[in-house]
Order: sequence, then structure tokens, then C-alpha cells
Amino acid sequence: MAKNTPPRGKKPRLEEPVSSGGVVYRKTDGRLEIVLCGRDNPIRWSLAKGTPDPGETLEQTALREVQEETGLEAVIEEPIKSIDYWFSDKDGAVRYHKTVHFYLMAPIGGHTGLHDPEFDVVQWFPYDEALHRLTYANEAEVLRQARGLISQREKGG
Repeated sequence: MAKNTPPRGKKPRLEEPVSSGGVVYRKTDGRLEIVLCGRDNPIRWSLAKGTPDPGETLEQTALREVQEETGLEAVIEEPIKSIDYWFSDKDGAVRYHKTVHFYLMAPIGGHTGLHDPEFDVVQWFPYDEALHRLTYANEAEVLRQARGLISQREKGG
């Protein structure tokens, strides 16, 4: 039987999980920097995100996940966009249609050295380098949209 294929005659079960996270940015000497989370070898870089705890709003989840995964305390400035994608479990019995809601965030405390063990490294990058390092194209698109929102904020719009 092929990998990611349900047993013959059985349709995979569909689940639709939701997560939220953030693009945390800062300006250093006039240069835009973005924090990314990395794991494995070679390192796969991504934005901080995760699943809501019971009773949490998407915004509360995004703030908590950013703090846990990056070590940074942040505030939400505005929503960026939501992405969705499909994947299956290893035996193909469950198909997932996941939606992730991202928010533009500014750091107000903490330090990247305080991140949880889910990631091997958390690091600030200049915007262009962060865009290049992101592993997933849909997260790169989130970062591009975040850049547009940051530019609007700088222009007072």
C-alpha cells in the first residue's frame, strides 16, 4: 500500500485544525528585522505558531505561542492574513485541512534565549534574509504581507 493512502475502500477522515501565530518585527538602526524559529539539521526556519488551549481566542493563542516559541513578549498590532494547507497522517487514514491565522507583532520584553525546547534556535534576521530563509512559501507570503503593513504604519496609514 502506498504511503499516505488509506486502506482500500476506506475514505480518510477529515479534520480541520486551527492555529495562530505572529510575525514579530523590530527596527534596529533603521533596518527591519524579523524573528524566526528553527529546528532540525539542516535547519528549517518558520514563524512562531501553535494550537489554541481550551477557551483561548486566536489572538491569545498567537501571543502565548510567540512567547513560548521565541522567548519574546509581544503585542499584536493588527491581523496579517490566514493561510491554509492540506496534509495527511503517515498512514493516510486522516486528511487535515489546517488554517493558521497570523498577526503583526512588536516585541515589548523577553529574549530569544528564553524560547522553549520545541525549537533548536530562535534568531533575528534582516527582513530580506528572513524572507529567503523561511522554509514554507505560504509563510514567506505572510512575511511579504507583513512588510506591506509595516510600510503603511511607517507612512502613518
